[in-house]
Amino acid sequence: IPFMSEQIYQNIVRSVDSTAPISVHLCPFPVADDSFIDAELERHMDEVLRIVVLGRSARNAANVKNRQPLGRMLVQGAKLGELYVSIIADELNVKRVEFTDDASAFISYRVKPQLKTLGPRYGKLLPKLNAYLQSSTDVGDAVVAAHRAGELFRCEIDGVSVSLSEEDVLVEPVQKQGFFSETERDISVVLDANLTPELIDEGFVRELVSKLQTMRKEAGFEVTDHIDVFYSSNDRINGIFARFGADIAGDTLAESLTPGADRAAYTKEWDVNGEKVSLGVKKR
Repeated sequence: IPFMSEQIYQNIVRSVDSTAPISVHLCPFPVADDSFIDAELERHMDEVLRIVVLGRSARNAANVKNRQPLGRMLVQGAKLGELYVSIIADELNVKRVEFTDDASAFISYRVKPQLKTLGPRYGKLLPKLNAYLQSSTDVGDAVVAAHRAGELFRCEIDGVSVSLSEEDVLVEPVQKQGFFSETERDISVVLDANLTPELIDEGFVRELVSKLQTMRKEAGFEVTDHIDVFYSSNDRINGIFARFGADIAGDTLAESLTPGADRAAYTKEWDVNGEKVSLGVKKR
């Protein structure tokens, strides 16, 4: 590694600046310039990372492939500019990212007592407290709302006043049909996993492009090689090629998309979202 760093230094520095130190090992260590630090950018990117991690977790819960586009995702607890929205949308393959002050229409919660903290305080009252907390999502929603406001959740069990902090409960999101939510501290995301026919078609296109790109690599083609594509499948896949052929060809450098087979083509059988398809690729 020292030899490589020296060679790199000689090639990109000494070759153009003869006044530079004769060796990289004689160069002064760079001094950080705090004026280049953008605290707001770092804070926003930290929020982007948190949202993307939660969005991926929601995708996993929905069991939706990353290549399947989704219509929208709602974010509660953060508001970011268009630059950051485009990063989130691209990372999670969603069409729209919407920020909202209240995602309660899509998220409900169930809460359980944290035995480690509540057991010593409430003892024999704990079973009744547990039953109350888990009696409905309305109770869970009220507990979460109080904690998000920075307050204790208060209730009365058998005449005993009970106060619960955020550390006193375990929170579990309850999914609504077609929506998958994840929460971390002050940020919640809700992924709309309801697929329209248009989104399903786009998912097929992306899967076919991915399969063809894999075959280009397996066949030993160069990145810049133009190809001919051959396909055999059912009416659904044939319809995808017919309607979105220009998109598929553009992404794979295909000069033609031809139904049927070619003996000279590199051919492979695939399962594309449950549909059987035979694909062939041949270099032009």
